[in-house]
Amino acid sequence: MAETVSTNQFKTGMHIDVEGDAQRIVDFQHVKPGKGGAFVRTKLKSVKNGAVVEKTFRAGEKFTRIHTEVRNAQFLYEAGEEVHFMDQQNFDQFILLKGALDDALDYMLPSETVQILSLDGVPMSVQLSASVELTVTDTEPAVKGDTVSNVTKPATVETGAVIQVPMFVEIGERIKVDTRDRRYISRV
Repeated sequence: MAETVSTNQFKTGMHIDVEGDAQRIVDFQHVKPGKGGAFVRTKLKSVKNGAVVEKTFRAGEKFTRIHTEVRNAQFLYEAGEEVHFMDQQNFDQFILLKGALDDALDYMLPSETVQILSLDGVPMSVQLSASVELTVTDTEPAVKGDTVSNVTKPATVETGAVIQVPMFVEIGERIKVDTRDRRYISRV
């Protein structure tokens, strides 16, 4: 029998079945208004197409929990709308569509090992670590006198992503980037 969870048991990252579609809880907030019943405001992301929707549920409403599996896979290459991977355990190759990866490609290098989220044995999306280390390939040189705090400039990293970095970061330096909000953390 499938496990059911109440809105009281919601956790960020949990997968639930909403109207027959596998959804990942991106964010949730319990709300108790002064008048009326309590409710839970959620932000859900479809595992199949990556669409993010906001839904409101009554407090105590129950949903079927979907169990997921995370496996290591090697990112091989991208071709058009397809991204090719190889399972690290059985060496099977499989394809995910770019839409299922969101902006994960901005943080992945070819032949890098990533974690693949699978539902019922079918690969669905990539799970990134909270931060990654990348090399800056292009940025403007710092101008003497630009030392006001919190001044940033755009920098292109080796994957092609553009990240806002402090003025002192130069071409060739390795930086740590937060994958959740595309934010510079530190030099490595």
